[in-house]
Amino acid sequence: MRCEVVAIGTELLLGQIVDTNSSWIGEQLALAGIDSHFQVKVGDNFARMEATLRQALDRSDAVICCGGLGPTQDDITRDVIARIMGVEMRRDEAIVEKIRVMFESRGRVMADNNRRQADVPLGATVIPQMPGTAPGLICPVGDKVIYALPGVPYELHEMMRETVLPDLRRRSGQTAVIRSRVLRTWGQSESGLAELLAARVEELDDLGNPTLAFQASGIEGIKVRITVKAEDEAAAEEVLAAEEAGIRALLGEIFFGVDGQTMEHVVVELLRARGQSFAIAESLTGGLMALRLSEVDPEMTVFRGARVAPTETSGTSAEEPALAAARGARQAFGSDFGLAVHLEDAPHLEDEAAGPSKTVALAISSAETERATRISLPGDRRRLRNFAVISLLNYLRLTLSRG
Repeated sequence: MRCEVVAIGTELLLGQIVDTNSSWIGEQLALAGIDSHFQVKVGDNFARMEATLRQALDRSDAVICCGGLGPTQDDITRDVIARIMGVEMRRDEAIVEKIRVMFESRGRVMADNNRRQADVPLGATVIPQMPGTAPGLICPVGDKVIYALPGVPYELHEMMRETVLPDLRRRSGQTAVIRSRVLRTWGQSESGLAELLAARVEELDDLGNPTLAFQASGIEGIKVRITVKAEDEAAAEEVLAAEEAGIRALLGEIFFGVDGQTMEHVVVELLRARGQSFAIAESLTGGLMALRLSEVDPEMTVFRGARVAPTETSGTSAEEPALAAARGARQAFGSDFGLAVHLEDAPHLEDEAAGPSKTVALAISSAETERATRISLPGDRRRLRNFAVISLLNYLRLTLSRG
């Protein structure tokens, strides 16, 4: 069973609304074990919508289209589907009444335009769930099917969960599941990572299942996604766990987390397990590090606090100001570790999108030892700050893991 997703609305093409529906639908299809090879966006134009839906039907067994079921003149999804089905429309007066009751329950009068939302192509079935004024439709086209869903996310989600996914499972006659796991890395380029895993990627290409893919996430590093299709959850988990163990062994210490584990989450949990705490001194990062850390440790039991102030630049090396700032943060907050990052030639930091890499010093201070290193980071002010945050936290992670 292959299912294609078609998002409808000129506003999507203009960038006025971000299409979150397609990504959510894709995730739900994968969880249900239903293959989805294409996602398309098309504007509110009859001819282009018809061509897009016909193409989707040519290459897929089912199509989920979202949007264009409203009461206005540009809401033409019902009309396009009726053309593809080769049928007329009929107005379902029961739906008209249901929409009227919705308006009256909110103390409003239903506009006559809303009656259009009750038009149903002959042979189509109305989806029982109707949290809004737009009814969803199940529209058979030969041995294939189009599901027409409203673009409002909470309405779409309810119809997908309660009707569309069960119907797709019934039509597919299969119980397979598709599951993914994302391994997060820091400190290696995408090409370098691909070279590191080249042999395993080639082996999996021959097997066909599971598969590996790389996702460049900019200021969050490079991700390696493992995807498996299996008979059930237990079988999928077994394959994922085995593949994860093998990939982590190949990645070594550049691996730092799984799925939603950010670098700050990993560092906070690592210190929590050790019963230790840390504080930071921020000049270059301007409070960004404190913001990110306080989101994963809102009670500030591990992350004790931050000093946001210019770094004193006295000293004979670039590392000395960073070490002094880290030491000061540790002492000020009474934490086990103090961290700081110092930018060389700070007055010359520009907002350009490109340009030469900047040299920064990373520093860690504890009562037992102090250490610092210098690295080069690229980017404009925003990217440089984000790179500095994750680089400093990664420096602490590696320091702890190496003992």
